[in-house]
Amino acid sequence: RHQQRHTHQHQQQQQQQQLQHLARPLHKVIGVGLGGGASGGGVGGLEHNSLGEATLDGSAESANAGLEEIYAAPMYFGTENSTIVTTQIGASAHIPCTVHHIGDGVVSWIRKKDYHLLTVGLTTYSSDERFSATHLKHSEDWTLQIKFVQLRDAGVYECQVSTHPPTSIFLHLNVVEARAEISGPPIRYLTPGSTLRLQCRVVQNTEASEFIFWYHDNRMINYDSDRGINVSTEPDFQSSELTIQRTRREHSGNFTCVASNTQPASVLVHIFKGDNPAAMYHGHVGGSTKSYQTHLHGITAVVAMAYRIIQTYVHVNLA
Repeated sequence: RHQQRHTHQHQQQQQQQQLQHLARPLHKVIGVGLGGGASGGGVGGLEHNSLGEATLDGSAESANAGLEEIYAAPMYFGTENSTIVTTQIGASAHIPCTVHHIGDGVVSWIRKKDYHLLTVGLTTYSSDERFSATHLKHSEDWTLQIKFVQLRDAGVYECQVSTHPPTSIFLHLNVVEARAEISGPPIRYLTPGSTLRLQCRVVQNTEASEFIFWYHDNRMINYDSDRGINVSTEPDFQSSELTIQRTRREHSGNFTCVASNTQPASVLVHIFKGDNPAAMYHGHVGGSTKSYQTHLHGITAVVAMAYRIIQTYVHVNLA
């Protein structure tokens, strides 16, 4: 019996020494006390169950929780450095910055070409009201939004987190000019009674167009079926086709395809009887294609607004 008691005491001492060794990091980092209890040889922060096995008491569990906080996962970016965002002129740009485990950090956006501070958190520091930061509660996304993008907005933007020292990634905004394209030559010569078919498509756009309008000189002709003009436009406004089955002299002139937030495209059409189309071309070109394109820029916005009002009116009445 004496030998069994001695063996049992020796095992308990070894077990306590192992627990002391395991608990020592907690003592160093959080200050959990180790020392002899009232029963002698005890370890602070340890309890013994009915089987005599040592377990961590509540104080040691709290210490473990504190240890987890001290060794919390480090902050890192979910958005790749040097990400390129492409946006068309007139649209809204959304430059992403995903930050994981941000903790108490704050996200700032900086325009690199002039080191201009744009936003801190959700507060805008730029006098240009087109800039703002968007962030949903409990989200890890901090997005820089630029409304009505211009060519001058192209360049590098810095997403910076207020760690010690600050941590950043850099993103590039590429601004393109969306435009309409009419396939085929820019000048068409037709005889009366022949078919005119013009196909227009929108290229380099980063968002869907809201409309495509066709103009004959300065007149919008999308709905001029009574003049023998038929316009067929895709639902996504990426392409449109204008057809005149039997052309007449009155169909001569500039035909222009205009889509929202894009540069328009034009062709010059001559309907004639005779053998000298070049002479007719020189006689008509006095008002050049570019001159009336400039004029169309002024009226397209008005027409587009009227188009939206009509759509809203129809939608409300149908509802």
